[in-house]
Amino acid sequence: MTAEAKPHYHGHRDRLRQRFRESPSSLADYELLELVLFLAIPQRDVKPLAKNLITRFGGLSGVLNASTEELTKIDGIKENTALALKSIAALSHRAEKNELMKKPVLNSWDRLMDYCVSTMAHETREHFRILFLNKKNEMIADEIQGSGTVDHTPAYPREIMKRALELSATALILVHNHPSGDPKPSQADIEMTRAILRAAEPFNIIIHDHVIVSKNGYSSFKSLGLI
Repeated sequence: MTAEAKPHYHGHRDRLRQRFRESPSSLADYELLELVLFLAIPQRDVKPLAKNLITRFGGLSGVLNASTEELTKIDGIKENTALALKSIAALSHRAEKNELMKKPVLNSWDRLMDYCVSTMAHETREHFRILFLNKKNEMIADEIQGSGTVDHTPAYPREIMKRALELSATALILVHNHPSGDPKPSQADIEMTRAILRAAEPFNIIIHDHVIVSKNGYSSFKSLGLI
């Protein structure tokens, strides 16, 4: 293809890549998203698509945490493109997790909360997650213990204690999400936490906190005086 015959977006792609090489932080969110879409959709102007995705899902985090099904409903997004976006999200979450593993997480609380929010805040169903810690408060495991509906997740204190003993964990941080967007603990959340506290007591397992995350922020049982 001659220079004259090249589609107009070829020059735009070259300029955007050059800007990224020189100063990644100078790019707008939709421009960073364009860079990923370049790889998945080589023969199309993806700038309008990137802007549409940002608008539709409320920002980069919303785009990367959208389900494959939600993404493929957008005109111009096929399954391969959706999987490319999901792989970027999974890579980011894995990197965050690896940075926290085997380290004293109570000394990195803000980073820990960023990780919990980024991995759970945009979920459309409730998930109950447990961070297992050793005597040095280093995170030795991060596991989803249960998934439920849009407003309820079952949590079984006996099973939680069984898993903690299997891992030789001496402390736990409980985390679950509220798809509604309201991170305020419900009465059911409070009662569930009390049941887990009672189950942990005979084993001298400490419950450091129970954190509820949502797309509008998070709440801490410890900060609220509930633990």
